[in-house]
Amino acid sequence: MLPYYKNKSELRSAAKLEVKTIPPEQKSSRSALIFKNILNSELIKDAKVVALYASLPDEVCTADIITALHSQKEILLPRVAGDDMDFYCYSPTEMSVGAFGISEPQAHDAVAPSDIDVIIVPGVAFTKNGKRCGRGKGYYDKYLSREGFRATKIGVCFAEQIAEDILSEPHDIIMDCVICG
Repeated sequence: MLPYYKNKSELRSAAKLEVKTIPPEQKSSRSALIFKNILNSELIKDAKVVALYASLPDEVCTADIITALHSQKEILLPRVAGDDMDFYCYSPTEMSVGAFGISEPQAHDAVAPSDIDVIIVPGVAFTKNGKRCGRGKGYYDKYLSREGFRATKIGVCFAEQIAEDILSEPHDIIMDCVICG
């Protein structure tokens, strides 16, 4: 478990070092376990619209769950433009590399925040009670604060990314639950 850090940049550095120690095959198997737990949970069974993210190498891998859910539910992925992030319908044939080298859907019509039932949120670190430390740009905190947003917020991470506590600021959004593996 990561100790408490007085500032988020120190926490980010420590968490990123921890994730680097996880062998790629373990990241893959542990990502699968995390998403198996999500797929078997009541949190997602009744959801019609699920927002996910296209994972970076140091994040819980989402490729398999995106594929698995795509035939069952409407899947949304984020697209960043400037300081804003919106979610768009996922289509495997309409993906392109966007901001920060992340795979993004085409920018047709953004889906309203109120239309999302469940959102799976990445993070650099989480506490067991839902506090989150992101990468520092605030994209998710801003999005989750939008008018009409009502979705269940599920944070996902590796066990090495769980922290004793995280310095909270007024704009930080707490997850409804955190699932780690």
